[in-house]
Amino acid sequence: MIGRLRGILLEKQAPNLLIEVGGVGYEVEAPMSVFYRLPEIGVETTLYTHFVVREDAQLLYGFSDARERELFRTLIKVNGVGPKLGLTLLSGIEASDFIRCVHDSDSSTLVKLPGVGKKTAERLIVELRDKLSKWDNTAAAYDGLSGTPLGQAAERQVADTEQEAVSALVALGYKPQEASKVIGRIKVEGLSSEEVIRQALRSMI
Repeated sequence: MIGRLRGILLEKQAPNLLIEVGGVGYEVEAPMSVFYRLPEIGVETTLYTHFVVREDAQLLYGFSDARERELFRTLIKVNGVGPKLGLTLLSGIEASDFIRCVHDSDSSTLVKLPGVGKKTAERLIVELRDKLSKWDNTAAAYDGLSGTPLGQAAERQVADTEQEAVSALVALGYKPQEASKVIGRIKVEGLSSEEVIRQALRSMI
């Protein structure tokens, strides 16, 4: 799975982005909340991504941080909510505000979002109330569904390095499952993503 991209922003025309990573241009769809935070064309940017493989397409969805991506992944598990509506929801409301609506059963705010009627709003609240029960609605307090304190930066750094290395191997033509398996055998802590990739390539020769 491609979980994170860091590269040069080549194009941005909502909802589509084009990011160059190591000479490869990745097409990414993103909510408007991401576009508000993007740098100028030609500047490096980083996105957390969700990779979807369908019979007719391979799609990447991009987010500003891991918290927003986790909310998207939680949203698309709700009956009747696919990636398109998920992006629409995150385009119309900040992640912290959406979580507050679910916590407070505030359907009146949700129905103001494009594509969300009364029944959809009520279904979102009912199906997500328990799933989001551990989320705090302030981005500074916790990172994602698990409620992990921000002090555990080292663990997240290792995870980010692993994701970046896997993405690089996939870009080089290796299968996602194969790349993940190889990276999983490497002791990543303390290594840069470039060093991890180098070790992985040597082990695959």
